[in-house]
Amino acid sequence: MSRIGKKPVAIPSGVNVKLDGRNVSVKGPKGELAWEVPFRISVNLADGSLIVGRGDDNRQTRALHGLARSLIQNMVTGVSKGFEKALEITGVGYRAQVQGGKVVFSLGYSHPVEYELPEGISAEVDKKQTSLTLRGTDKQKLGQVAADMKALRWPDAYKGKGVRYAGEHIKLKAGKTGKK
Repeated sequence: MSRIGKKPVAIPSGVNVKLDGRNVSVKGPKGELAWEVPFRISVNLADGSLIVGRGDDNRQTRALHGLARSLIQNMVTGVSKGFEKALEITGVGYRAQVQGGKVVFSLGYSHPVEYELPEGISAEVDKKQTSLTLRGTDKQKLGQVAADMKALRWPDAYKGKGVRYAGEHIKLKAGKTGKK
C-alpha cells in the first residue's frame, strides 16, 4: 500500500467537497477546483475526510494512488489557504511591473517583455521592483507560470543576472581570468 495514498485527506471547515462519479470538485473561500480521478482509483468521503483507494495492484495503479491523494490534498490546501511562489530579479536595470492582468519585465532586451497572467493567478511586485510574488489556488498552474517567467531570462552563469526563484542559489563560473 502506498504510504502517501493511504493517508486520509482532512477537510478543513469552510471547504466543501463534492464527489460526482470520477469527478472531485473542491470549493472554498479562495476559489473552486475540479479534477477527474483516474480509472481504477476511488475516492470516498467519510468522517470529514477523503479516503483514496485503488482497485488493483498493477504498477500503474499503485503509482496513481499516491499521486491522486497528493493532487486532492493540493486542491484542498489551494482553496483554503492558497499557494505562493516568489521570484527575484537580479541585474542592473532589470525590473518588473504589474499592469492590469499582465506583468511587464525589463530584462536587458531592446524591448519590454510582457507576460499575460492566466486566470486564477495574481502577481505583486515590491517597491524596488526586483521581487515578484505570485499567488493562486492551483499549485500546478502557479509553478508553471513561475517557470515560464524564469525562462524569460535564465540566470547568467558568470554574473548571476536574470530571473530566479527566491532563495535559489546559482553557482557562478570563474570566467577566463579566474577569480583570485
